[in-house]
Amino acid sequence: MFRTIFQRTTPVIRSQASRWSLKQIAPSPRRHYTSGKPAGSPSIPAMLAVASMGFAAYYTLVKSREGQPLPRRQQSNQPESSKAPQTQVSTENELPVPAFTTDQVTVVFVLGGPGAGKGTQCDRLKKDYDFVHLSAGDLLREEQNREGSKYGELIKHYIKEGLIVPMEVTIALLEQAMRESMEKDNKHRFLIDGFPRKMDQALKFEEAVVPSKMVLYFECPEQVMLERLLKRGESSGRSDDNIDSIKKRFRVFKETSFPVIEAFEKENKVKTVSCVKPVDEVYQEVRVVFDKMFEK
Repeated sequence: MFRTIFQRTTPVIRSQASRWSLKQIAPSPRRHYTSGKPAGSPSIPAMLAVASMGFAAYYTLVKSREGQPLPRRQQSNQPESSKAPQTQVSTENELPVPAFTTDQVTVVFVLGGPGAGKGTQCDRLKKDYDFVHLSAGDLLREEQNREGSKYGELIKHYIKEGLIVPMEVTIALLEQAMRESMEKDNKHRFLIDGFPRKMDQALKFEEAVVPSKMVLYFECPEQVMLERLLKRGESSGRSDDNIDSIKKRFRVFKETSFPVIEAFEKENKVKTVSCVKPVDEVYQEVRVVFDKMFEK
């Protein structure tokens, strides 16, 4: 291979040599040098430089014919945006501001299975502690029956099937009811009964409306709740007070609502009261919880 390279570069060397010899023949003004003598013939370094150029050209030609990529200068992969300091502050991750602060309102979530007695205990609490009792279920039923409601049919279907109504609807109704009570009656304490029924509802409410102060959980066995609901169904006229809907509601509570209680327990916000005892005894235990909260 080196013989071939030498043969390819020899004509170049000879051509350069002939140019230098012609320069010697042609007359030129005499120059004087301070050191050394003028170069009259090509030097060995010059010949090696020419040979290396020829080898490089040959190498490039062979690689291109073989289809191999030619060596290129590496370029920086650093994006342009990272070369200059960021001057703009992103606002996409900013948290939304709740409608109310915890100084303006006090919210207690009242949770428990269907028929645990939440409504009965809330009726007493609103009298003794100046609370407004907001039942998520009652608000949904009122909206369902309200003339011209765009959510009426949707709410009716979800309640009948024992399913959870989309949280956007429920949260909007709760916030509206709270605002009306504050403006009309100057009320600032709210018991929210039967809500949140899913963790995403809890997070969305506390993000959009106000963080809760406490979670009051009424604990009750399913068999006791079933007997209460069937008894209530004899006179309530509610479409979901039947055996099929009740069983669906039990299942939904166990699968989706109870994890909410477990999550709030990790924040030490849950107060549990057993509802197996008579109503008056249950309320005495409830009062202990609220007296401590308000330090009465």
